[in-house]
This record gives sequence, structure tokens and C-alpha cells, in this order.
Amino acid sequence: MTTTTQEKRVSAFREYVKRMVSYNQALSILHWDMRVKAPRKGMDARSELIGVLSADQFALATSKELEEHLEALSEPAVLETLDPITRGTVLECKKEFERNKKLPPEKFQEFVILTAQAGTVWEDARANSDFSMFRPYLEKIVKLQLEFVEYWGYNGNKYDTLLDMYEPGMTVAQLDAMFATLREKTVKLVSAIAESPNKPDISFLTKHFPESEQEAFSRFILEKIGYDFNAGRLDRSVHPFCTSFAPGDVRITTRFHPSDFRQALFGCIHEAGHAIYEQNVNPELLGTPLCDGTSMGIHESQSRYWENMVGRSLPFWTHFYSDLVKAFPVQYEGVSVEQFYRGINQVTPSLIRVEADELTYNLHIMIRYEIEKGLIEQTMEVGDLPTIWNDKMKEYLGIVPENDREGVLQDVHWSGGSFGYFPTYSLGNVYAAQFANAMKKEISDYEELIRNGEFAPIRAWLKENIHQYGKLKSPNELVKDITGELTNASYLMEYLEKKYTEIYNL
Repeated sequence: MTTTTQEKRVSAFREYVKRMVSYNQALSILHWDMRVKAPRKGMDARSELIGVLSADQFALATSKELEEHLEALSEPAVLETLDPITRGTVLECKKEFERNKKLPPEKFQEFVILTAQAGTVWEDARANSDFSMFRPYLEKIVKLQLEFVEYWGYNGNKYDTLLDMYEPGMTVAQLDAMFATLREKTVKLVSAIAESPNKPDISFLTKHFPESEQEAFSRFILEKIGYDFNAGRLDRSVHPFCTSFAPGDVRITTRFHPSDFRQALFGCIHEAGHAIYEQNVNPELLGTPLCDGTSMGIHESQSRYWENMVGRSLPFWTHFYSDLVKAFPVQYEGVSVEQFYRGINQVTPSLIRVEADELTYNLHIMIRYEIEKGLIEQTMEVGDLPTIWNDKMKEYLGIVPENDREGVLQDVHWSGGSFGYFPTYSLGNVYAAQFANAMKKEISDYEELIRNGEFAPIRAWLKENIHQYGKLKSPNELVKDITGELTNASYLMEYLEKKYTEIYNL
């Protein structure tokens, strides 16, 4: 291929990919609107619209034209001459092309329409605490997931194929080993905490908190940690989420509880962690599939880092507690910052994952992981999930949900067909601890910065080492480059053991 021919090919390829990305952005806006603003009676029509546009996007992603571009540009001799962004785009598109090409277009469209409808049905089923409303949709989703795995192919465990969608390179064997370590040490620490007489006072956490005041304080905190409202929004939804259309438009949602401000505040900080990542991806990646987080595990490392390792830390509240008392003077009258810090870090088994304490959170993920494996390995049936869920809650956390809303219907993920996603939450905790350990070695006054409410150096470190790369680096490359080793759960357990030993005087 001559230089001129290659330049023309690269230019045509980049324009083609930009069109594909534009479809994705438009579909993301439609999904955001569906979950946040759209009226209930418009849901069926919206689902059909999403299905039609998704089919068009799928056609672009599997076309002969794209195949020709990829064949020409992925030749080893050509690939090595491309600039890093174009090379990364070729490799990412090739991976997605080969995956998509194996799916019949009508099956893909069926899946898109089904999951768009299922999201609305899930909201209704959750509101009515009635799994039977959602069951037929979930059965169809699982059936299609199993069909897709057969089309895509698998080596060993079918679930590995789904994991790779969210965490490239991750396997069931690796996760089983990681969860075994976390389970043993977590259960031991939870047991020691349960026996400790030094329980924190939490009575001041559940009082009346006006929604408008909760939102004002949440916005104040988000601005302080670095969420750019000129490049984003904060809205309400049934289930908190973050969605990115471009680095200049990254939106988050939350939900408010009138008697517990923690749900909204820490939910906001969590989603802002995702958003800060997306807002700081190198703008040169815009218009390519690389303008996104490299994996859901790395994404969760950012949200869990800001929510827990910063947002639930004593240095953080040493700085912001006076602002909280100013916002809620009656609710926190006579409560010291130390009491507050211990209270928000109380460890107790809870029914709802997004409200779980930092320590028992991974047990919630293990339950979902085991259920997903069971459904994909076909050792479990969708109709049995309420009973299976309740049994696992009792086994892992010693508590049983009173209804489907508190149990099997509490998470939105399965309505979107996101099988393989849940384990990335725990991977995020593991990555966050590894990254924080490396960060502290390079930022000598790390805790002092947080104590002074100065987060710019921390954001700069995260941008330099993680955010700017988007998908240019794989999860393993990022972890290895930053920490000098691959995934290691010992840093997370060291962090948790140190923190909760101090809080509970173990």
C-alpha cells in the first residue's frame, strides 16, 4: 500500500468510525432520556425507535466496507506504521467486528428491543415487588445470552465470554480464586466486628433530610471533588447511573431518601467517580471507540475510590464536616466529626447492595456472581431466583429479604442483559486499593491534601496514570504500569483490616 493510498484509507476509516460512534452517542442519549425524563406512555415507541437505530448501527459495525478497512489496516506491516490512536481504533474495531459479525442481525435487534422494554418492566416490577412481572423478560434475556455465547464461542467456561465483554482477559478461574480470598478474610473480619463491644452510634444518621437540601449539599461536594457541571448534569432516576456521550457531556443520576442522606450523597460521589474519569479522557480520542473507560473494573475503581477511600475517610470529613453541620444544623447538633466518621462506616449486614457498607459489599457481589454463573451454566432456572437469592443472602449475610423489591429485583443490570458486569464491582475495589497504594508513594502529602479539601493533585495523578488513556491501554497494562504487578487483592484486605480495626478498636 502506497503512502497516499494508506492516508486515504486511514482518513476514510476514521470518518466511518466517527459515524458509528455518533450512532452510539445518539442511542445513549435516547437511553438516558428513557430512564430520566421520558413519559411512561412513550416507552413502547421509544423501545422500537432504539431497536431501529440499533439495527442501523449494527449494520454499520458489521458492514463489508468496515471489513475492507480493517483487513487493509490490520496487516502487520501497515498496523505498525499507524499512529497510536488509529492503531488502537483498528484493533478495538476489529475485536468488536469479529464479535458482532457472528450474530444474526435480527437476533441483535430482538435483544435490543427486549432489553429496552425490560428496563421499564423492571421498574414496574420493582415498584410492585413482583418478580413474576419481570420473569418472562429475564427468561428471554438469559436465553438470548446463551444463544449469543454459542455464536461467539467459548473456551472452557461460557461465562468467560461474557466476562470479557466488561473486563477483557478476566476468567472465572481468576475470579473464583480472588473471591475465595476475599470471602475468607471478609467473613473473619465481619465476625470480629460483630463481637466487638465498640459499636458506633448511628442514631443521628436517620433523621429527616429535606430533598432540596440534600441535593444542594451533594452538588457542593461534587464541585469540590472535581465533577465539572459545565460538562455534566445531576438528575434523578430509579437506579443511580453515569452515562457519557463525550468528555464534555457526562451525566450522573441519583435518588433521594428522606430519612437517610447517605444514599444520595455517597451515590453522587460514586457516580461522580465514573464521570470524572470520562471527563478527563484525552479529547483526541473523541470520535473513536477509545474515548471510553478501558473496562468496567477500572471504571469501578474510580467510583469506589472516590466514594469510599476518599468520601468515607476521616481526613475528608475533618475538612467537610463543618459544611455538613451548616447544611443540617438540627440533625447533627452535638455530634462530633469522629462520631460521624464512625457512624458512616458502620459494618452491618444489609439487604440492598448500593446501601451496603464498604466491608460487606463484596459479599453482595459474590451472590450475584454465583447466580449469573448458575444461569449461564444452566444449573439454575430464572423462575427459582427469588428463592435462590434469599437462600444466598441468608448464607452470606445472615439476613433474608421480606420481598422481591429488597431481594432479586433490587438491581437494574439484568434487565439490560449485563451478564458478566457484576464481578467488575469487586474488581474495582481491588484495583482501587492497588492504585491508592501506588498513589500514596508518589504524593507524599496525600492525606494532608484530603484534610485540606485539595483534590487537584489527586485528580492530576489519576488523569496522568489512568483517565487520559481511555481504551488505549488494557486493564492489565494499566495495573502493571501503575503498580508493577497484576491484580492483587491483598492491598484491599490490608486497607479494610487497618480501617475497621481502628474504627471498632479490634
